[in-house]
Amino acid sequence: MTSKRFKRNDLLFSLCGLNCSLCPMFIRGGCTGCREGSTCYMVCEFAPCSIEHGNIDYCFECGEYPCEKYDGVDLHDSLITHKNQLKDMEKAKTIGIENYRAEQRVKKEILDRLLNEYDNGRRDVFFCLAVNLMDVDDLKEVLDEADESTKDMDLAEKSDFMKDALNERAEMRNITLKLMH
Repeated sequence: MTSKRFKRNDLLFSLCGLNCSLCPMFIRGGCTGCREGSTCYMVCEFAPCSIEHGNIDYCFECGEYPCEKYDGVDLHDSLITHKNQLKDMEKAKTIGIENYRAEQRVKKEILDRLLNEYDNGRRDVFFCLAVNLMDVDDLKEVLDEADESTKDMDLAEKSDFMKDALNERAEMRNITLKLMH
């Protein structure tokens, strides 16, 4: 392996296309993202490749993208979904990383609201998954409907309502809100 060091400038959208800002481990402070010294870096097959290709920030910047490392990447999950990994990487490439980051900031704001207002202490992984996989407009509509419908509910009822509402909207879009292992 080369003596160059792996560096990341963006710790919220990974080199390979995972949305770290929407990962439960990252949110809980248990992961530092894919940078030198983190657990992700130590097991990541993309980090050494990044170094070999000039310390690129995102795989889509590589002339060999998408390479064999992406074969079957969306067939499994870790604590964060990999279902949209290629799709999100392509979106960032197409609309530009700044526009993609702006969209992710909106998703992070939505996730923060879900965690602060609707999480009963057991829904963080589910909410992270929903925000990762669902469209911003759908998420906003579900939140607006829930804000109105849950005014007189306790936290447990609000949490159940939100889970059902997100599942219902996801099903309308043929999205399954379950991690694959």
